[in-house]
Amino acid sequence: MLFSSSDCEEKTSYGRVYKWTEDAKKKISLNCKAKSILCCALSKKEFNHISACKSAMEMWEKLRITYEGTDKVKETRIDILVTQYERFQMQPGESITQMYNRFTDITNGLAGLGKTYEMGDMIRKILRSLPASWTPKVTTIEEANDLKRMSLEKLIGSLMAHEINMERLGESSSRKKHNNALKAAEDTLSEESDGVESAEGSEDEEAFLSRRLQRILAKKKYHSGRRYFKKGKDLKKLEVKDSKKSEPICYQCKKPGHIKAECPKLKKT
Repeated sequence: MLFSSSDCEEKTSYGRVYKWTEDAKKKISLNCKAKSILCCALSKKEFNHISACKSAMEMWEKLRITYEGTDKVKETRIDILVTQYERFQMQPGESITQMYNRFTDITNGLAGLGKTYEMGDMIRKILRSLPASWTPKVTTIEEANDLKRMSLEKLIGSLMAHEINMERLGESSSRKKHNNALKAAEDTLSEESDGVESAEGSEDEEAFLSRRLQRILAKKKYHSGRRYFKKGKDLKKLEVKDSKKSEPICYQCKKPGHIKAECPKLKKT
């Protein structure tokens, strides 16, 4: 900060003469050091904002207003972060490390704005944010520890160890399910192969029976054809015989086809 000349003036017989006191020199030295530290820590863009400031206090106040805003902006940011803190929950598929990083981002933002929580409250908030599958572990932690004296690092370490055990158990159970599924698939395939073999055997039997039936039918058709052919021949013979029987026979020459009055032998005689 700037100091007036009255802080370091001395009265003499010749009038007022301004002279630095030891206290003023210390204050000026500290102010210059603070300005130097701020200027070294800032980027070029931020340095341009505060380069016209004459004291470290003025530089710091300008930076505070730039990044924190006015009191109204600060209260709005606090309200937003408090809402995020109160609604904080562990997301599906999120690990303990990822969840803790999100939680620390919120609490650090609140601490930067002047809003802090006690350690016990933060530990209870983390335990309440865990899903229902973590209920046995949460109960164990609450019964075995004093949450007011417990540190966040100890809590997160315990939760990470439990997470590793859960992953290991999940892998073993999934491996067991996979083996059971493979065994069931093998049994199904063996049953299907047995069914195929039996089906092939039945198909072979059906083919054999159908071929045998076709042979029997062919034989029957052949024999029936022969019988029909023989019957036809016999019928023709019978018809010839019947036709011969129906013709008249000559009593003179004993030949069919004419009667005795028409016999050629009698005509010749």
